[in-house]
Amino acid sequence: MEKALINSRDFIMFGLQPWDIEIGSNFKNMAEEISRHNRVLYVNRPLDRISYYKNKKNAKVQARIKSIRSGENVLAVVKQNLWAFNPRTILESINWMPPGFLYKFFNRRNSKKLAIEIKKAAADLGFENPVLLVDNDFFHGLYLKEFLQPDLFIHYIRDYLLSQDYFVKHGKISEPGIMKKADAVAANSQYLANYAGQYNSNTADIGQGCDVDDFLVKPAVVPEDIAGIQKPVIGYCGSLTSTRLDIELLQNIAAEKPEWSIVLVGPEDDRFKSSSLHQLPNVHFLGGKSPSELPAYIHAFDVCINPQLLNQMTIGNYPRKVDEYLAAGKPVVATKTETMKIFGDLSFLCEGKDEYIAALSKAIAVSNDPILVEKRTTLGKSHTWTASVEALYKLILKTTHHA
Repeated sequence: MEKALINSRDFIMFGLQPWDIEIGSNFKNMAEEISRHNRVLYVNRPLDRISYYKNKKNAKVQARIKSIRSGENVLAVVKQNLWAFNPRTILESINWMPPGFLYKFFNRRNSKKLAIEIKKAAADLGFENPVLLVDNDFFHGLYLKEFLQPDLFIHYIRDYLLSQDYFVKHGKISEPGIMKKADAVAANSQYLANYAGQYNSNTADIGQGCDVDDFLVKPAVVPEDIAGIQKPVIGYCGSLTSTRLDIELLQNIAAEKPEWSIVLVGPEDDRFKSSSLHQLPNVHFLGGKSPSELPAYIHAFDVCINPQLLNQMTIGNYPRKVDEYLAAGKPVVATKTETMKIFGDLSFLCEGKDEYIAALSKAIAVSNDPILVEKRTTLGKSHTWTASVEALYKLILKTTHHA
């Protein structure tokens, strides 16, 4: 019989990412893992007034409007013990307001409207004494504890959102506020746990899970658009975002080592599109791919790279792609951060162009070493959602014990 630290409890999960988001989501993965032994109500972000008027043609917005107007797909069964919920309310768009009494009034009002809808759904499902988990949303989640009165309230932090302009104005007050209110805070990296610990001493790094099964076996066919590219291939898979990735570093590596092919797989932002990387003959942009296609590209790389910029947005970020790279048995060369240290001797951690070039040379030399391939794969498989949620359960039990 499979054991779990917490069984047969009710969880309400609310955060920034709705269930129908197209990209991977920590919170969705956690919900699925928790639902293996407990009941989970996953609350989608409510429609806000500006989105209602400006984005009516968007499929997600249309789905929310149908839920509000006709009760369509309000409470959908995702799988056994897991429901996705569309609140039947529209919240006011208030981020434009200056901090102060008026903003606080409308934010509380939004939270109350949201809580009323969540209570209805929880009652329909017969939820009792739920654990409330809020993922990063320190705006809408700030007052949910007092309006929902959960048995326990856990705030989950997986990104330093105050590095983004949208969140700064009100987040400087709201994020510390929600962490102080929480019974406990769970973080997905030690850096973020240290940050949250300033506001709540009952904080734990619960690590990060990753689904890597699709990366363990090398696909039989190499994709056509990478098959003819000269080796060694140094590759990156993911969104090419200039606020997170170091364009200048990539340019310098490519210019200094023209015999290496740099392959970038993923959609580009405007700065990447206009960068001089496109004029370098050994840099290849292959565009965005579906998740099912990515393992074939990673297995076609000789070395995987994660050339992050060091800034507040990235320094505490857990790079899920590194687990995917390692699960495929590939050597990883990455920017040195606190979080990357958990990958130990099986990744090359760098500061600046010269260290990157030296590390890439070493990584190319040991790319196919069978002993290292096995060790990389083992490490990549070790960061599971089961382990991360078990750490969350331990935090909940510890908090309950000391309550």
